[in-house]
Amino acid sequence: MLVVMEHGATSEQVAGVVRLIEELGYQARPMPGSQRTAVGLVGNDGRVEGSRFETLPGVAQVIHVTKPYKQASREWHPDNTVVTIAPGVHVGGDDITLIAGPCSVESEEQIVAAARAVRAAGASCLRGGAFKPRSSPYSFQGLGKRGLEMLALAKRETGLAIVTEAMDDEGAELVAEYADCIQIGARNMQNYSLLRTVGRLGRPVLLKRGLAATITDLLLSAEYVLSEGNAQVILCERGVRSFDTAARNMLDLTAIPIVHKLSHLPILADPSHGTGLRDKVIPMARAAVAAGADGILVEVHPNPERALSDGAQSLFPEQFAQLVGELRTIATAIGRTITPVPGTSTAGVA
Repeated sequence: MLVVMEHGATSEQVAGVVRLIEELGYQARPMPGSQRTAVGLVGNDGRVEGSRFETLPGVAQVIHVTKPYKQASREWHPDNTVVTIAPGVHVGGDDITLIAGPCSVESEEQIVAAARAVRAAGASCLRGGAFKPRSSPYSFQGLGKRGLEMLALAKRETGLAIVTEAMDDEGAELVAEYADCIQIGARNMQNYSLLRTVGRLGRPVLLKRGLAATITDLLLSAEYVLSEGNAQVILCERGVRSFDTAARNMLDLTAIPIVHKLSHLPILADPSHGTGLRDKVIPMARAAVAAGADGILVEVHPNPERALSDGAQSLFPEQFAQLVGELRTIATAIGRTITPVPGTSTAGVA
């Protein structure tokens, strides 16, 4: 349930609505908007009548949210959410955010070289896995804490914000110490215990769509994070499994406008995992931005042939630089801008 306040409602009137919600035994979520404030009632089991609020001073209307997800829906929050990953690095709004780097952190030399290359090309965030969930238990699983320390070194060297994956509750707390944004991978999209944990940690969360998850499934998983009081959620379309073996996955670009219609949360696209093929990454990244993605997550490795994981879908640094130039052109055409590299001027950047 949403209690929408009148334009110009006072803070005392908003507090009155919050007080009544709490007296009824529920949680209140005030949400100031550009035009007016709404107060969400969390946990309504159908026993709360809207008429209890309609006569309160300053209340314009009461809206019953019908989606199975509440806080992730546009009914709950009509304005687009803009997530701040780090100072000057935003996801959502007019910005298109570029997050790039290798699948796995392999060495100091490798991750720093990757960070310098993607920064020079125009990325504002560095991705790289310290913990790697792999299909085979015999594949490279990541360097763990040592990998996080290497990511921190790369951040000191380049100023890039860090996005890296957590696989379990203990790892999430460790990742929160080093990273600016905690990634939840496709295989953990419905790990509800982990989602609650990252919701409580307070860091921005990048939530990837599961291998066979519907869009409703994805938004319900986001709801777990939001329900813990963390509004900083970024969704990511990374492809779903299909019957066709021509590509690793089917990158569902229709998910981007659908999510924008249903939810206020920003959504990225991951064309690297979405295709699994290096020569398909650039065209699908272009298509994703044209479709309205709020950013892209791309794998870039200094030497893909020697990568310990996902080398076949990783771009060479010069390919990523080419892609960024093309994305700037697309961004200009649709009235958006590429998020500037941290510490640089936005002058002349499209």
